[in-house]
Amino acid sequence: MSRIVIIGAGQAGAALAAKLRVLGHEGPITMIGEEPAPPYQRPPLSKKYLLGEIGVERLYLRPAEFYAEHGVELRLGLRAARIDRAARVVHAGGAAIGYDMLALTTGAVPRRLPAAMGGDLGGVHLVRTLADVDGMAPAFREGARVLIVGGGYIGLEAAAVAAARGLKVTLVEAAARILQRVACAETSGFFRALHRAHGVDLREGTGLVRLTGAGHVDGADLTDGTALAVDFVIAGIGVTPATDLAEAAGLAIADGIAVDALGRTSDPAIWAAGDCASFPWRGGRLRLESVQNAIDQAEAVAANMLGAEAAYDPKPWFWSDQYDVKLQIAGLNTGHDRVVVRPGEKTGTSHWYYRGADLLAVDAMNEPRAYMTAKRLIEAGRSPDPALVADPAVDLKTLMAA
Repeated sequence: MSRIVIIGAGQAGAALAAKLRVLGHEGPITMIGEEPAPPYQRPPLSKKYLLGEIGVERLYLRPAEFYAEHGVELRLGLRAARIDRAARVVHAGGAAIGYDMLALTTGAVPRRLPAAMGGDLGGVHLVRTLADVDGMAPAFREGARVLIVGGGYIGLEAAAVAAARGLKVTLVEAAARILQRVACAETSGFFRALHRAHGVDLREGTGLVRLTGAGHVDGADLTDGTALAVDFVIAGIGVTPATDLAEAAGLAIADGIAVDALGRTSDPAIWAAGDCASFPWRGGRLRLESVQNAIDQAEAVAANMLGAEAAYDPKPWFWSDQYDVKLQIAGLNTGHDRVVVRPGEKTGTSHWYYRGADLLAVDAMNEPRAYMTAKRLIEAGRSPDPALVADPAVDLKTLMAA
């Protein structure tokens, strides 16, 4: 029976281990994780958990006893230091852990503000791990002044929680608009208006020059000439795939750990899945940072480790919760040349991305029916007439039948 070791105890690692057992793998499974907590959900960290609406136990993906019952050895609070590919051994915490097959589900690491800009001052926080959120929670007191650097989804979600808690929130985005890298101008505009309506001082085209303070941050100088007084800072400036271990082992890297369509790396005994892995897609390579991809790709890799030989075919979807708005995204908008706006019921709306006549993706704000319709159309490779999409008098069922 082959020994399988999984490095990374997050969403992808947990999904991979569980799927291996479901598919009948009877050999030893060892999961190595740097954090002391068992695998847990990350999306609620900066929302319901930070708001105090759920406890830590509800973050866990599985009850603690699940792993023992299914013969998955958890080695937590342990950093994998080195992979010896020739000996097929992982060195971690002074132990040498042998494997027949190895899966890398190491995820991604948040970008930090440079120390030269004051990024190493006390009171400067990231939003990635349970420890990160526990560390910043005491600062979330009514009236506190927080600067959020970065207008992507992490920064906007943090701003929404802070504003809901009664903090004074300033958010700066160096690009011309929030969400510029991932969404159309129409979606950016929707969320800009939403945050300003909730009292967020949102500044686009404005960067951070430096943070100030003696040991603990107390101010920020911005590129628009403003000097802000702040009590703490949240950096939401993106993530990078966690490839250090793979690079040191000599594995191929291409915006992440490069895998083939099955999830196998340049070493046939080593596989990768989740935020850390880039895979072939439409003539190029794609790396997805989402819960959905972490689960789906990990389960596909588990099957292929056991001989399924089935190429991974992603069906991307994402979501973001901000205030009372649920954003649901289906598909990938890369290469779009047109956005069709479909007014929704009440305050909802949806933005449909086209390339020529082809529907690529949708952003649906409080429009679950539009989201589900577009998702089904995209997955079926069907593209309704944009004129029908734009007409709110046209029922969504008609789009499915068109």
